[in-house]
Amino acid sequence: MKIIFLGIQGSGKSTQAKIAAEKLNLPYIETSQLLREKRAQENEDAERIAEALDKGNLVPNEITIRILKERLKKPDCQKGYILDGYPRNDDQFQNLDPDIDKVFYVTVSDEETIKRLSKRGRHDDIGQALERRMELYHCKTEPMLDKFRDKGILEEIDGEGAIEEIAEDIESRITDYAKKHAN
Repeated sequence: MKIIFLGIQGSGKSTQAKIAAEKLNLPYIETSQLLREKRAQENEDAERIAEALDKGNLVPNEITIRILKERLKKPDCQKGYILDGYPRNDDQFQNLDPDIDKVFYVTVSDEETIKRLSKRGRHDDIGQALERRMELYHCKTEPMLDKFRDKGILEEIDGEGAIEEIAEDIESRITDYAKKHAN
């Protein structure tokens, strides 16, 4: 099963994606973690990644797409995966695996996002970098939702409840999907 979790930073999408990956015994792939790992290397990609992230911008698509495709070719992804926070724009959507089974969109208000991220304390979760990331999310990522909705694979999840309740909601939706597509 191939599942995507989308939501603005601080929505809880990563928490829910990790829970689902563990329950389904699928690899959890977070594009931002892949990019942070590449950033730690000493090469041109690392410099371009650092520059984008420090300003609150998206990493250039050609880098993000290439890094993700390399990861998805690994043997552990052949039976499926949980993808966290991708795609973030139309170019990434166009390069996405066409066989995605479900997309869970975890929703929270901007106010809740700011409140949650201020507690995390990462340097890219404050001030102008955070405002820029939120703006990019609303302008570039949210339009992807209609594409998934049109394919009939989008599930909207209220991310402002208790973690366990949200996880149960997602699990029941995955179970319902699996039952319908078992034949």
